[in-house]
Amino acid sequence: MTSTPTSSSAHPATGAPRNNSNIPPRKFGVAELELVASKKSSGDSGMDDKSHNTSALLNQLRIDRTEEPTDEGGSRTKLWIGAAVAAILLAGGLYWITRPSGIPIKVTTAREIAGASASRGASTLDASGYIVARRQATVSSKVTGKVMEVLIEEGQRVKKDEVMARLDDSNYRTAYEQAKAQLGQAQANVNAAQVAFDNAGPTFDRSKKQIEQKVISAQAFDTAKATFDASASALAVAQRAEDVARAALAYAAQNLSDTVIRAPYAGVVTVRAAQAGEIVSPMSAGGGYTRTGIGTIVDMDSLELEVDVSENFINRVKPKQPASVKLNAYPDLEIPAEVIAVIPTADRAKATVKVRIGFKVKDERILPEMGARVSFLEDTPTQSTVSAVPAVVIPTEAVQTNGETGVVFIVNDNIVERRAVRLGAKTSDGQIVLSGITAGMKLAIGDFNLLADQAKVRVTE
Repeated sequence: MTSTPTSSSAHPATGAPRNNSNIPPRKFGVAELELVASKKSSGDSGMDDKSHNTSALLNQLRIDRTEEPTDEGGSRTKLWIGAAVAAILLAGGLYWITRPSGIPIKVTTAREIAGASASRGASTLDASGYIVARRQATVSSKVTGKVMEVLIEEGQRVKKDEVMARLDDSNYRTAYEQAKAQLGQAQANVNAAQVAFDNAGPTFDRSKKQIEQKVISAQAFDTAKATFDASASALAVAQRAEDVARAALAYAAQNLSDTVIRAPYAGVVTVRAAQAGEIVSPMSAGGGYTRTGIGTIVDMDSLELEVDVSENFINRVKPKQPASVKLNAYPDLEIPAEVIAVIPTADRAKATVKVRIGFKVKDERILPEMGARVSFLEDTPTQSTVSAVPAVVIPTEAVQTNGETGVVFIVNDNIVERRAVRLGAKTSDGQIVLSGITAGMKLAIGDFNLLADQAKVRVTE
């Protein structure tokens, strides 16, 4: 009889029982299968047991489809992540070991001031200001009237006494004619008084002779004398009335002339303020619809430059000092100039002193209200001035200022050198340095609290 297989079976090699529920099925190779097959064909004893063992072995050779596949991809990903982390840590360690040391700075280069030349003297101070006109006027009428015509336009050049506008003169012309008639009447009164005086004179002379000869009475003489005196007084009054009438005529004529507005001097019209039909009055400034002027004229020959100089540097400026002016609109145009005057008062709010600068050369490109830069130059340069080191300009953040002096740090490879310098004025290009460094030197820009003489630095972008 063939026994029923149980869950326990003997090991094929040792014959020892084992529990199949705890031991996973074993996968046999080809050699083991051939050994089992040879034993089965030899006809050894215990055929039933061997058949049982063979059946158990075949069951173990079956592939277990329920077994989950091994996650080889996940293991590979974890391996790559670990390698990447290790590489990052290694790179960080290498950077920490080989990292550059020193105080981080930026480097700038000192530049020579553009346009400076030894032949015209070194610049002792630079400042900025605006072009102004010493003669600039808003031309108005002396009388109130309605504008009949305006004969000017912006940009037009006018000559002295050239007609700019005309006002309605009908009322003033009537007043002039009236004054003229009154003068004629006064002249007629003078003529009548003169005739009366001339007639009273001989009568009075005859009366004096007759009273001496006692030909007439004293009463007759007194009457002749009174008539003569009255005619003389009437003539004097008539003459004074004529003078008054003549003055009134002159006044009316002046009012009539004032209706024609003329240019007070030669110049250029910069503003046309009134139009035909408007009322112009010099006494109604700020009024509703009344103009106070016809237009503005600027005398281009009176243009000059006004600059505000810091009171800390005003000791470097004096009258008649040579200067050089550059217009912001024409930076390549260098105009020779000189100091006209230093206004003897300071602006408390801005801590500046106003300086007037005149142009030695007239140029049509110079216009009122233009911005300009001026360089105050030394007097006629001497040999020492010519051989002196020219001033340079550096960024303001490259110098630590202290009034007229300052401190910079010169970069030599990875070491900085502390250097004291003498400062000029600040410009739009930066800080002017008068002495202590030369053009082309490399300077450090960084935290001045960290920098010191011979400190090690590293340049950053």
